[in-house]
Amino acid sequence: MMKEDWKIDFEWLRVRHLIKDRMGKNDLPDVNAVLFLIGIQELGQIPDEFTKEQKQDLMHIAVCRLLEEDGYYEFIGFDDEGWPHYEERRPFKERGVKQQEAFLKEKIISYFHTLEQERGPIE
Repeated sequence: MMKEDWKIDFEWLRVRHLIKDRMGKNDLPDVNAVLFLIGIQELGQIPDEFTKEQKQDLMHIAVCRLLEEDGYYEFIGFDDEGWPHYEERRPFKERGVKQQEAFLKEKIISYFHTLEQERGPIE
């Protein structure tokens, strides 16, 4: 069951402001930018530059990590370069782009809530 829309909108805006302030940016990040940052968090290393393919890989890592708790993906380990790898366990069949984005926003909110529980407030 999805949370009430206004609560999701409020929490999504809060997460975007946390990231904007933390990164010292002027604009609020969109879903893709947040996924990219979660991917970096999960990778645990920041090379000087990422290739376009690595940026896509980071966003994929983020999606896998976010959908892992619902059984869509399973973490299977790290490769020789320290990149996390996941295996699909069941297809993600959320209908339509808007529904997928809404589902991911809920997962992102949950991810940041868990981070704050583990590490304290994100400033």
